[in-house]
Amino acid sequence: MGKNFDVVIIGGGILGTSISYFLSSLNKSKKVAVIEQAKNVAFHTSGRNTGKVHAPYLYNPEKKKLFANAAFHGFEMWEEYSKLHDLPFKKDGVIEVALDKKGIKVLEKYLKWGKQNGLEENDIELLDKAEMKKIEPEIKCEAALYVHRDGSADYSTYTKSLMQDSKENGTSFLLDSKVSEIKKENGKWKITLNKEDEIFASLVINAAGGEAVDIAHELGVGTKLTDVHFRGEYWRAPKQYNNLTKTSIYSVPEFPDYPFLDPHWIIRVDGSCEIGPNAVPVFSPYGYDKTENFKTFLPKMLEMIGSGARKAIFDKQFQELAMSEIQSSMSKSAMVDRVRRFLPKIDADKITEKGTAGIRSSVINDKGKFEPDVILLDEESSFHILNYNSPGATGALPFAAHIVNHLHNSGLFASETMDAHCGPWKFSEIVEKLENK
Repeated sequence: MGKNFDVVIIGGGILGTSISYFLSSLNKSKKVAVIEQAKNVAFHTSGRNTGKVHAPYLYNPEKKKLFANAAFHGFEMWEEYSKLHDLPFKKDGVIEVALDKKGIKVLEKYLKWGKQNGLEENDIELLDKAEMKKIEPEIKCEAALYVHRDGSADYSTYTKSLMQDSKENGTSFLLDSKVSEIKKENGKWKITLNKEDEIFASLVINAAGGEAVDIAHELGVGTKLTDVHFRGEYWRAPKQYNNLTKTSIYSVPEFPDYPFLDPHWIIRVDGSCEIGPNAVPVFSPYGYDKTENFKTFLPKMLEMIGSGARKAIFDKQFQELAMSEIQSSMSKSAMVDRVRRFLPKIDADKITEKGTAGIRSSVINDKGKFEPDVILLDEESSFHILNYNSPGATGALPFAAHIVNHLHNSGLFASETMDAHCGPWKFSEIVEKLENK
């Protein structure tokens, strides 16, 4: 290939593609490329999730302000983008249920956080079980938070549309291209693809999702961090359950310090219903099957034992939770029973078809603790986005704008203009909304 680029983005997920969308809109004369090892963008986590456009009620406004703001503005941006391109989007809300008094306290906290993060009185309301029964008679709970400003989307379709927009601005997408090696040569990054082709870049943006930590380590960045991978599995409900509820149902997480979420009742944008996800520990960001996990088991275990992850994986509570998630993977009834706690009408025998599994990668620091927020790391000529998890897809557009603005202000990559129109938005106005709210 021998191609030279001003910027190379590693990772064609929803965030990497969104970054390319804004970069190419602001820099018509610069050469931008996106490297994706899969056959299409959003092939992994970005296209293998619940498809929810999350309202920012789950996020502490003091500790996760940027993520909460990105989710808040992401909702309106995806709604606008979907109308512009005639893509599926439903403002169908979500209900978070509490099954005991402890859970009600959590809902009260979520209500407060939601309003601090910009939700208005008509966006979110706390209901007792009698009020909930009138709205959703099949739900069994002690109280519920009804979040009206929540939606359903198809993030795979959105990412493919963003890729086309970005291509029209001149971005090159190098699909089926796995990064084999990255090293500095004559002041530029030499990136070897598929062990044979070479491209060169002045700036590398690492948005590689499940491989982001590995790539950062290869460039000597974030060396005290490691990651662990969890496969989230789903079961598809038969059509007879499609009208069981009007909206998706989540339950208050029992263990908020760990990335183990109780399965939810999900209504997707096409109207189909699913139960999921669980969080089964796996040994690769592509550990969808036994073959891949067997192949990566030993090197991943050695890596974790030699890092801060050692403290996490030998923690008794972590091990008990991991075993519970493995059990939910082996037993359909174990997973369905979690949802039957608040939707008792579901019959596990009638659920026979598995949905698409996705993998989330969570970062653990050198103290053995899960990092609760996204990690952004600058290097002289590289920028790394680690631990970009939920509500990552919801906030991808405004968060990508934030990153491009950061690159400009830090001098890593000065854009030609900051006032250009990017689709239906003026770039400077996106940044102003996100950072001033």
